Amino acid sequence: MSRSLAQATSSEASGARLVLVPVGSTEQHGPHLPLNTDSLIASAVALGVADRLGGHDAGVWVAPTLEYGSSGEHQSFPGTVSIGTDALRLVVVELVRSLRTWADRVLLVNGHGGNLTALRAAVEQLVNEGHEVSWAACATEDVDLHAGRTETSLLLHLAPGLVRLSRAEAGDRRPLAEILPLLIKGGVSAVSPNGVLGDPAGASAAEGRSVLASMIDQIASRVVMVA
Repeated sequence: MSRSLAQATSSEASGARLVLVPVGSTEQHGPHLPLNTDSLIASAVALGVADRLGGHDAGVWVAPTLEYGSSGEHQSFPGTVSIGTDALRLVVVELVRSLRTWADRVLLVNGHGGNLTALRAAVEQLVNEGHEVSWAACATEDVDLHAGRTETSLLLHLAPGLVRLSRAEAGDRRPLAEILPLLIKGGVSAVSPNGVLGDPAGASAAEGRSVLASMIDQIASRVVMVA
């Protein structure tokens, strides 16, 4: 069941009812996870949602992943590539305007928390312009903040060859509310020199498979409800 817009022809994309756009990032994920962790997760969730909704047979497509996001809080770590909130908002606005010339609806599937301000502003503007667009987070209950057990489990399921498990180590494990002022002032490095917010110990591919299924269920159910 095809659902990749990049691999479709123009005529095959005709009559699209819904296009999902995975929105990720290119940023540090500790010493053991790849820079495109958020993008891989967002893409997998979007593809899973598309499958659940019937793929191209039902007019549902997944656009190429937007792999650059707003990751300024990680900028002190090598490898991080951030375009910032303002640029991301503009990119999303123009992207959706283009998609909406031939697609009924657009759903932005977000894999990085730092993108939220840009996505909220972009969607608000686009809705005011009359576009059918919304956003959804790749989220579930009981997740840690960054490069901990949850994301490590997801990557062990999605791309085990990219996980350097022997390098995995715990980072700052305090709740977000406690460290947020420090994060805002000095970025992730101000609270966690290794870039991890959480602890990858105990991560497993089985847990990652379960978390991914939960993320897909949550978004697919929401799409069905508003269809």
